[in-house]
Amino acid sequence: MSMPDKGTCPANSGTNRKETGFVHLHVHSEYSLLDGCARIPELVENAAQSGHTALALTDHGAVYGLVPFYKKALAKNIKAIFGTELYIRNHGGQPYHLPILAENDEGYRNLLQLSTKAHLDGFHGKPCVELDWLADHSKGLIALSGCLKGEIANHILKGEAADAGAGGAASTVRATCAARPTGAASARRILERYLDIFGRDHFFLELQRHGLPEEERVNAALIAMAAATGVGMVATNDVHYVAREDWRVHDVLLAVQTLSTLTQKNRLRLSNSEYYLKSPLEMERLFADLPEALRNTVAIAERCDVRLDLKNLHIPVYTPADSGRGGDSDSSGSKNVGNADSFDAFTHLRELCLSGAVSKWGVHIPDSVSARLSHELKIIGEMGFAGYFLIVHDIVSYAKRNGIPVGPGRGSGVGSMVSYLLDISTVNPLDHGLIFERFLNPERVSMPDLDIDLCHEGRYQVLDYIRKRWGREHVAHLGAFTTLRPRAAVRDVGRALGVNQKLIDRLAGAIPSYSRDIDRVIKESPRLQAMLREEPQADEIVRIAGRIQGLPRHMTQHAAGVVLADGPLSNYVALQRAGGEEIITQADMHTVEDLGLLKIDLLGLRYLTIADRTVRWIAEHKGSGGGGDGDASGGGGGSASSSGGVRDGAGTGSAISKIEDIPLDDPAVFAAIGRGETIGTFQLESSGMRRLIRRMRPENLEDIMCICALFRPGPLGSGMDESFIRRRHGLE
Repeated sequence: MSMPDKGTCPANSGTNRKETGFVHLHVHSEYSLLDGCARIPELVENAAQSGHTALALTDHGAVYGLVPFYKKALAKNIKAIFGTELYIRNHGGQPYHLPILAENDEGYRNLLQLSTKAHLDGFHGKPCVELDWLADHSKGLIALSGCLKGEIANHILKGEAADAGAGGAASTVRATCAARPTGAASARRILERYLDIFGRDHFFLELQRHGLPEEERVNAALIAMAAATGVGMVATNDVHYVAREDWRVHDVLLAVQTLSTLTQKNRLRLSNSEYYLKSPLEMERLFADLPEALRNTVAIAERCDVRLDLKNLHIPVYTPADSGRGGDSDSSGSKNVGNADSFDAFTHLRELCLSGAVSKWGVHIPDSVSARLSHELKIIGEMGFAGYFLIVHDIVSYAKRNGIPVGPGRGSGVGSMVSYLLDISTVNPLDHGLIFERFLNPERVSMPDLDIDLCHEGRYQVLDYIRKRWGREHVAHLGAFTTLRPRAAVRDVGRALGVNQKLIDRLAGAIPSYSRDIDRVIKESPRLQAMLREEPQADEIVRIAGRIQGLPRHMTQHAAGVVLADGPLSNYVALQRAGGEEIITQADMHTVEDLGLLKIDLLGLRYLTIADRTVRWIAEHKGSGGGGDGDASGGGGGSASSSGGVRDGAGTGSAISKIEDIPLDDPAVFAAIGRGETIGTFQLESSGMRRLIRRMRPENLEDIMCICALFRPGPLGSGMDESFIRRRHGLE
C-alpha cells in the first residue's frame, strides 16, 4: 500500500561526485547506548563538511539508529551504509566484536534477523550471535575482522602472550606450548572459518591506528596474513565521537555507563582522543603506507547499496474474521467471510459507518452528519487508510463484546465522525466543534494515531486477541528510549567526576525534574547561576551534563504502543526483549511510522477499571440503602442525580447502570474539581495540574478541555496559561 506524497527518497548513492580516498566503515553513534556520544545530526553534518560522500553506522549489538541515520544522510547527499557491530559468542569469556555491513537488500534483512536473534535467543549479558546463526544469515553481508576485541586480533595477542610466557619456562612447558598452535596459526584458522561463512570477497581484515602498541603488533600480523592468503584489508577508525575535543565528554559517558569514577583503575575507557570522525585527508595520511586498505573502503562503499522503503505502508490487510466475532481465527487471521480477493476495505468501512449512523439517528440521518461522513471518507479513501480504521474497529469491538471497559476516546481521533460511527469513540465531533483535519490531514501526510484506553485488567486479553488475529510474528510492543534528563545527567556526571555529594545534590536541586534543556535552566535560574560562579567544579559538571543530556540511555517498552505489520515484523525492524518476555521493536514511534508500520496505542488504565467496578457496585446495590425499585439495568425511567454524587435509586428510582448515564453538567462535581479534589482522576491528579485547576475554577466540560490543552510545556513556558486565566475571569 502506498502512502501518497510522503516524499520521494533520493537514491542512496554518491554518484556523479568524485569519491574521496577513504570511507568510514566502523562508526558508533549515540545509539551505542552510553558508549558512543556522536549524535547522528552532528555526525552526518561533520561528515558532509569534511568531504565524506559515504558513511557507515555500526552501533554495538543493535540497529536503533539506522533509519534516523539514513534520513539525515540522504538530506546531505551522503550514501548511508547500514551495519552493526555484532557480539560473537565466546563460550570461554567476553564476546568478540564483528562489524558487518549490508551490501544489498538481502543483506539488510539478514542484518535485522541477526540483531533480532541475538536479542531474543542469544542474550548472555550482551546480545550474542552464535556462529551457526551467522552462517544461516550471511548472504548479502560484508564482514570486517574488528578491533582489538575481534576474534582474530584477540588470538594474535593471546599467542604473543603465550610465546612471551614460554620464553623463560622449563623445557617441559616449552614442549607443551610448542604442541599448541601459535597465535598466528590460531588466528589463521579463525580467518578460514569466517571465509567459509562469508566468502573470500565478503570478509576483510581490519586495520586500526589509534596510537596503541597492541594495534601495531596486530596490524603487522594482519598484513602478513593478508599477503599470505590474498584476503583484502581495510583501514578504519573506531569512531565514538564527532570531534577530537569530545574525548573528555565521552570518557565521562563511559564512566556513567559503568557506574565508575574517572580515577578508578581498570575501568572501561578509550585511552586517548583519536576515536573521532577523522577527515578523509587525515585517514589518507594515517594509512599512506597502505593505499590498498584505503581503496578497499571506497570499493566496499560502492558495493553497498540499500535503499529503505519510507514511502509504502506495511499495515496488515484487513479481512473480516470467520464469524465476525473474532477471537477464533487462526494465527494468521486467514479465516475470512466470503472471498478475500474480492473484499474491498473502503466499501466495507462505508457500510459500517452508514450502519452506525442509522443505529444512532435512525433512517433519517441529519444532513450535517452525512456531509461530515462523506468528507471524512473521501480523505480516508484517498490516503489509503480504510484498513487502518477497520483494524482499530475490530480491536475495540472485540473488547466491548467481551465486557472489557473501553474509554470514550482521547486525543485528536475524537475529531473523527468515522470513529464515532464505528464506536471507536463515544464523542460526536459535531457536538463539540472538533475538526477532522486535526486528526488526519492530506496536507500533512502521516499515519493516523487513534488512542484506545482499556481497563488495565483486560488489556492483556485484547493483546492476546491481536496476536491470534493477525499472527504473533506480525505483532510486537513499541520500543521507546529513556534518555538522560538534565537533572539525572548532573548527578551522573558529578558522580563520575568524583565530586562531593553535597554539591551534586545542590546542583540537581536547582534543576526542575521536568526540564529537558540545562542551558535554559541556567538562563532562568539565578540560584544555578550563582553556584556556577562560586563553585569551580560546578561549571564542569553542568557543561558536560549539557553535552550528554538527551542521549538515549536504554531501550524499554512504550507504555501503550503496539506495532503490527503485513508480514513478520523482523522483516522491517529488528526486535528485542523488554526486560521480561515481552518483545519490543528496536525502533521508537517515529521510526516505526517512517517504515510504514501500524502503531496503535492501547493504554491500560486503572481509572477505567475503578469506574467500571463502581458502576457495577451501584447497579448491584441499587435500592439497598435508598429503597429504589428499579431493576439492575436501570430501567423504569428517571435519571441520575444532577445535584452531586451518584444516586442509588432514591427519588425517581433510577440507578446508574452504565458509565454513560452519568451527567456531564453536575455543578457539585465541577465545584469539587475546582477545589482541586482530583487525586485519582485521569490526567487531572498531578500537583501542577491541581494548582492550575484551582486557579481556573472550571464550570463545564469545555473548561476541562482548555485546562488539558494549557497544561503542556509550550503554553506553560510561554505564560499563555496566566493570560488565559485572567481573561477567563474577566481580568484582562
